[in-house]
Amino acid sequence: MHNELTKKDIEKMQEEIEYRKLVVRKEALEDVKQARAHGDLSENFEYHAAKKVKNQNESRIRYLERMIKTAIIVSDESPEDEVGMNNTVEVLFEEDKTIEKYKLVTTVRGNSLEGLISTESPLGSALLGHKVGDRVYVRVNADYGYYVVVRSIENTVDDGTDKLRSF
Repeated sequence: MHNELTKKDIEKMQEEIEYRKLVVRKEALEDVKQARAHGDLSENFEYHAAKKVKNQNESRIRYLERMIKTAIIVSDESPEDEVGMNNTVEVLFEEDKTIEKYKLVTTVRGNSLEGLISTESPLGSALLGHKVGDRVYVRVNADYGYYVVVRSIENTVDDGTDKLRSF
């Protein structure tokens, strides 16, 4: 599986890996060491909890490294009048006449609760390349889809404040 990531995504992932290796790993190892000193490991909850935190950190490091290794780098630049990566788009949902704003981001930053939708999601992929006033069909699956109208496009600069999603 290849994930589409921007250069900024990869930079943020590398920063997180470095932090986890230099800070979190050291703290986790120290916590395991201290918990081990408390005696019988079979009934030592602190030891098992510390080991779990250590293993979760190592797992996250491996996950991020694998994401970077298999990534396809995509551009976050688009024409000013077209929907593209890191653009904030206001859309009108024709079914219920509601208006929503979304920022199109890569999969690792997607968080629909914060208005960040992936360009690989049905809505995100349907909107890419469209202009203000376009009526766009969003196919959810083989049996269902809906129409939205692009109302506005705001070119936003990726300032790196969007958090990477944890898995």
